[in-house]
Amino acid sequence: MTVVGKGRFRVVDGAIEVHGSLLDWLLRKCVPLKGGAEAMTLGHVIVGRSERSLEMTRRHERVHVRQCELWGPAFIPAYVASGIIQMVLGRDAYRDNYFERKAREGEDVARSL
Repeated sequence: MTVVGKGRFRVVDGAIEVHGSLLDWLLRKCVPLKGGAEAMTLGHVIVGRSERSLEMTRRHERVHVRQCELWGPAFIPAYVASGIIQMVLGRDAYRDNYFERKAREGEDVARSL
C-alpha cells in the first residue's frame, strides 16, 4: 500500500514494514551511524530505506521487535543506556550494545535453521 512521499507499507510476520524516499533520507542523515542505517525498529513498526533494505535486515529487525515486546516502554531507555555504557567503557556504542549483539546472534540462529 502506498503512503505519503511515495512510500509503501505492508504487514510481514506481524510487523508493519514501511519504506520510502523520506524514510531513506531520515535513515541516511539522522541516524548517528557512519552511513546511517538500513532499517530501524520502533515497536512493531520497522522503517527501512527500501524494500530491499527491509528484506536484508528482516531477521535482525525481528529480534528487535521481540526485544520491544519483552522490555515494553523500557526498551528505548535500556537501549540508549547500553550504548552509553559501552562508550564509557571505550567500546563502540552501536556494535557493542547489548541489544545489537543479541540481534546479530538472532540473525545467526535464524540462518542456521
